[in-house]
Amino acid sequence: MSQTSDSDRLLMPISGQDHIQGVIDASVVLVEYGYYQCPSCREVYRMIQAIQQQIPLRFVFRHFPQTHLHPQAQKASEAAEAAAAQNKFWQMHNLLFENQYALNNGHLLEYANNIQLDINRFLQDMAGHVHAERVAQNIQGGIKSGVSNTPALFINGVRYRDAWDQQKLFAAIAPDQNSQSM
Repeated sequence: MSQTSDSDRLLMPISGQDHIQGVIDASVVLVEYGYYQCPSCREVYRMIQAIQQQIPLRFVFRHFPQTHLHPQAQKASEAAEAAAAQNKFWQMHNLLFENQYALNNGHLLEYANNIQLDINRFLQDMAGHVHAERVAQNIQGGIKSGVSNTPALFINGVRYRDAWDQQKLFAAIAPDQNSQSM
């Protein structure tokens, strides 16, 4: 794998701005560019959840909404960021993936209420597109790293390009543990 081109490398380093879940000093860092209306991203979301149950993993999610395919994608990403502003990104992230076919304004408000966000602040953030620039920064970072569609995964900074299959993904993330998980 030493012949990795720049288009297969994560060029936007992980920072304090990122949404990070899991073990800080994990030997495996998984970065996903995705969005909440993407059916394949939802499948990867479920795979990652299952893998997180098996091995220590540092997981980073970055927004890459494809608004030309899914008109609610940008709004859902902004809703996740509005929740992040209230320290509830992962709760909203999970709700959005679990309910990806119900992402209109009323549903987003319902999810914000379910995770006990300050509703007035959430509504102001959404109406003012307060977090649109953050989403745009994620998109630009993805483009720099060669992302053009989703889901896009990087394992320890290298693009994963194999099949969207839990066993193959697990084998790429934890090759030493692959025989134990089967």
